[in-house]
Amino acid sequence: MVLLKLTVLTAVLTGTLGYTAQNCPSTVPESQRRDCHPEHGSTEAACTAKGCMWCEASYEGPPWCFYDTSASAHTPPPGSCGNSLCPSCIPESQRQDCHPEPGSTEAACAARGCVWCAATTPGTPWCFHDSSVVVPGPGPGSSQYTCSAVNSVIPESQRVDCYPEAGSNQRGCEERGCFWCPASYDGPPWCFYNQTGGSVGPGPGTSTGGTCPTDIAEANRIDCLAGGGATQGNCEAMGCIWCPVQNSALNVPWCFFNGTFDDVGGEEVYRVDCTPEGLNPIKCQDRGCVMGAASLPGVPRCYFPPDRGYQVVGSPVDLPNGILFNLERVGGGPMFGGEVDPLAFLVEFESDYRIHFKFYDPNNNRFEVPLDIQTPSKPFNSPLYNFTWNNDPTFTFNITRADTGAVLFDTSMGGLVVEDQFLQIATKLPSAKVYGFGEHEHKTYQHEMDYHTWGMYSRDQAPAYKGNLYGVHPFYMSLEQENNAHGVLILNSAAQDVTLTPAPALIYRTIGGVLDLYMFLGPTPENVVQQYTEAVGRPFMPPYWSLGFQLSRYGYNSLQKVSETIDRIRAYDIPHDVQFGDIDYMDEAMDFTYDPVTYAGYPDYIRRLRNDHGMHFVTILDPCITTERSNYRPYDLGEQMKIWITESDGQTPALGKVWPPGNTVFPDYTSAQCHNYWITLCTEFFDVIPYDGLWIDMNEPANFGSGSITGCEQNNLNQPPFLPKIWGDLADKTLCPDFKTSIGNMYDTHSLFGWAQSPPTFRAVEQATGKRAFVVSRSTFPGTGKYAAHWLGDNHSQWSNLKNSIVGMMEFSLFGIPYSGADICGFNGDANYEQCLRWMQLGAFYPFCRNHNGIGYREQDPGAWDDEFARISKEVLLIRYTLNPYLYLLFHLAHTEGNTVVRPLLHEFTNDPETHAIDRQFLWGPALMISPVLDQGMTSVEAYIPGGRWYDYYTGSEVTPTQRHVTLNAPNDYIPIHVRGGSVIPTQEPARTTTVSRTQPMGLIVALGEGNGKASGKLFWDDGDSKDTYGNGNYFLADYVADINGLQTSIQNDGYRGIDSLTFGTIRVFGLSSSSVVLINGFPHNSVTFNSQTKELKITNINVGVKDLQSINWA
Repeated sequence: MVLLKLTVLTAVLTGTLGYTAQNCPSTVPESQRRDCHPEHGSTEAACTAKGCMWCEASYEGPPWCFYDTSASAHTPPPGSCGNSLCPSCIPESQRQDCHPEPGSTEAACAARGCVWCAATTPGTPWCFHDSSVVVPGPGPGSSQYTCSAVNSVIPESQRVDCYPEAGSNQRGCEERGCFWCPASYDGPPWCFYNQTGGSVGPGPGTSTGGTCPTDIAEANRIDCLAGGGATQGNCEAMGCIWCPVQNSALNVPWCFFNGTFDDVGGEEVYRVDCTPEGLNPIKCQDRGCVMGAASLPGVPRCYFPPDRGYQVVGSPVDLPNGILFNLERVGGGPMFGGEVDPLAFLVEFESDYRIHFKFYDPNNNRFEVPLDIQTPSKPFNSPLYNFTWNNDPTFTFNITRADTGAVLFDTSMGGLVVEDQFLQIATKLPSAKVYGFGEHEHKTYQHEMDYHTWGMYSRDQAPAYKGNLYGVHPFYMSLEQENNAHGVLILNSAAQDVTLTPAPALIYRTIGGVLDLYMFLGPTPENVVQQYTEAVGRPFMPPYWSLGFQLSRYGYNSLQKVSETIDRIRAYDIPHDVQFGDIDYMDEAMDFTYDPVTYAGYPDYIRRLRNDHGMHFVTILDPCITTERSNYRPYDLGEQMKIWITESDGQTPALGKVWPPGNTVFPDYTSAQCHNYWITLCTEFFDVIPYDGLWIDMNEPANFGSGSITGCEQNNLNQPPFLPKIWGDLADKTLCPDFKTSIGNMYDTHSLFGWAQSPPTFRAVEQATGKRAFVVSRSTFPGTGKYAAHWLGDNHSQWSNLKNSIVGMMEFSLFGIPYSGADICGFNGDANYEQCLRWMQLGAFYPFCRNHNGIGYREQDPGAWDDEFARISKEVLLIRYTLNPYLYLLFHLAHTEGNTVVRPLLHEFTNDPETHAIDRQFLWGPALMISPVLDQGMTSVEAYIPGGRWYDYYTGSEVTPTQRHVTLNAPNDYIPIHVRGGSVIPTQEPARTTTVSRTQPMGLIVALGEGNGKASGKLFWDDGDSKDTYGNGNYFLADYVADINGLQTSIQNDGYRGIDSLTFGTIRVFGLSSSSVVLINGFPHNSVTFNSQTKELKITNINVGVKDLQSINWA
């Protein structure tokens, strides 16, 4: 779950919050609160200043700052004479807006001599006229709103605007040598020239007169502060020229560069910004960079010249499989200080398809991510790439594809910087088709390349556009012009960002560690992911039961409600395999407890679910331990073992505030001792609550404040000289960067917290249950997929989130975490019927198929609506359960070979450019295509059918022609599903749980391909929950090959005896032109139907053992 909606300041941590949910004096029900501070940064002080009520909410969703006009509120409503925060008695409905233009602030309002008071009614002005109130300040604040000294000379109707841009205020106006006077009616400017012709009284150039110190024509001026708010002081402080204009009609800037920059510098799209913290000409010059004009939006005006960077010193050192360079800095001054000089650059040719290159300090150890990069399985023999370098005028290098010559990585655009707290590398890209980088809410799978910058720093942040979310994944894949693919991992865990430009190019910046990069040459998208997961770790093999439908919510609030919910789903016979427990089951939200009152009998109830109904249970744990309960073993044991994250002294446990009462401490999962601590507690808790898996949340790590209960010290770690494009600062909603873990400062290890927590949690589940582990983590990093699944966070019950979830799934497939999915029907907000129904259909094809929502919102499980909703949900889930053997096979291939499970169409049809940007459809493996309804009110889907043969899953009929866009019929009870020709898909008759379905007859879908109809597929089967069945050989694996004549079976491994009791029931064959006699293992079989219209052959009542099936002939 996410933190409560509004940002909570340190006051919360120190206990100075005005009202908790329990003692709030407001009579407004939490569900009816109207947000009084919807903008970012709500605080108690800001809320009170608006005349609103500030109270905690008892559940996630309601605002803490809200309107309250009731008599019980301490603050009388604005507009009432008893309100000490608002001196005006004018009713809100009678207020006359004094600042109708955008940008109204209290200061700007006062400068106009007007009154500033919060309003309880949306749309009511906060800045308004009131002649009975004297407003203090230097502005002309009389009730007449006139300025006789000026009006006698210049009528209001003849005023010429002296400050036409946004942000006009009295001080800025007077600094321009102009007059500031409110107008008596709407229209005339308040800042105007002291002449009707527009010339400035004191004379151009400075506020005291003189001539403009430049001969740059007004029409050629280039704005130095294009964002507005220019004053003479801040203009000249930036090294720019300040000259008022002689004709305001030209909209000419007063603050402009000391140059016209007629030459925009050639390939301006390849510029690398030399003042990424904000344009400053003086800093630009000091850094040895170049100022230039820009003809395209987003192009930096201050950029690196080609002679600023590094040069090779001496001869490079040849290594057995690489090269080592010694570099020294040349050209210009430092960016932010602490230059690494000399600099080492290591290139390692690790395999034919992997190259590793790293910039590091040869004289000082810097933090490096302790990820164990696995050795390539194949030796270096015939590389797919060439590495070349150049040293004129500075060191640059490029990596090209050996067979096509495509340039994959090219640093010739400059901008290489390695300093203590600022590291940067830029590269040209072979095309604008870039995918990856996360975790974000990207609107499209293929990135937009128009100077979008994406920050990466793990954050307790509900999905929001441009926000840096829970995990960090500095990995991208790019398609080349020839449709080959390659991927690049930038292995760094400090706060970082990446800018994508239309060149196409990318500029990567980070504030710590080293520049450590791995390139994976593919050449197919699937190859890229296989090679990437070989390096960072293959995904874990999920237990079979985790492929079933899962249900959760934050806010059942009692065991009775949990039981009622499960019972109604069972009454509808809706498949339901896994029940989750969120923190409301805990005693005071404390880990390793359950509430003995509201959840009395909880352990026995879970045992009954598991033993009597074949279900499984997953419980939540948060990495925050209260310090304020006596005899609380998790805290006492942690104190004894000294496993907490500490303050900068390395001794004092860091204190924050999360869900439990009082202050909390945070386990340091980077230490081996903490692993022992965590495994001990998790295994002990299994004896209380017999769980099957663990759900680890809040592990960014989240903190309900900024830094700690006492804030953060002032130093260069907590306030670095450069801050990447992340939301908040480094301590916002988390711990101070200078706090310490066993492997380094939180400055470097913050985004590794969830990654470090996943392995001990995985081992704890294995040890506690004796079976295959199942762990779901909110915060992730490269390599997390080896131990944990991921859900896409606290999403919203909005239609847009359906499409966003597809993008998110595909990105996490790219990141090597194939087991992912969004909260079906949304976590935040009330779901509605149609949206939730369509989401159940989509979610039936998430690998992580879980319906989960937040506290206080309407119930949204599939049994909570009506009979029709339950019927449709049941039917689509039964399809999933039918296909689960195929999904299980895909996870086996992900675990053993690194394949994706959910994948974009471009992974299978890379040579078809039409597929490269498709993100409203997706594939299960290579063989199954899902085209869901994602928009309100729609009963059809605009879809793309790639080349080859495709069949309707429901009828078996072939879709012709292909490689075209089509409109698919999709009534409310239908989701379009298509099977790719050339595939053999294993199936199984479904049931309400996988415990039962695994005993049901198996089946096959044979979708014949082109030509002679060749098709192939596999069946992987084991007991579903034992550890490492593949490594131990305890599994069954069969290959199936088919054509227009029949099907042949080849058993590759027969190490699981549970297969002996399974038989084939039904086999469907798509794409036959006709069929007469069917032979199974050479014997005639009569339970056969052939549909001459759809061309589907259905063979039923087979009753032959799965391991005994040798052949089927249908010619």
